[in-house]
Amino acid sequence: MRNIPIPVDTTRLTFVCVTDPRPRLVSQETGEVKTDRNGQTVYPVGVSAADATGRVELVNVNDAGEPEIRIGQVAELASLVGFVWEQTRNGEVRWGIAYRADAITTAGSAPKAA
Repeated sequence: MRNIPIPVDTTRLTFVCVTDPRPRLVSQETGEVKTDRNGQTVYPVGVSAADATGRVELVNVNDAGEPEIRIGQVAELASLVGFVWEQTRNGEVRWGIAYRADAITTAGSAPKAA
């Protein structure tokens, strides 16, 4: 499957942090931490995404480098993209969308340097 990024229009959504950032683990057994191609630790952050109609979705967004955001803060997500993924385990096919942002900041703060 070809992995093409799908840009997300964040101007139509309000994001609120619902989980504190924690380093993503490659392996629970070894405690190995996932890094991006630049060697920065990847941090998943749980956010609620709400639109003007009141629809709310909970999503995890990955960010390289520890985001300066905590539970309850309104978040801004810079360059948010989604990637479709698929895997087969025990003959069962699963799929979903993984999200990544260039930066996750509190609303009104300056984005971190890339």
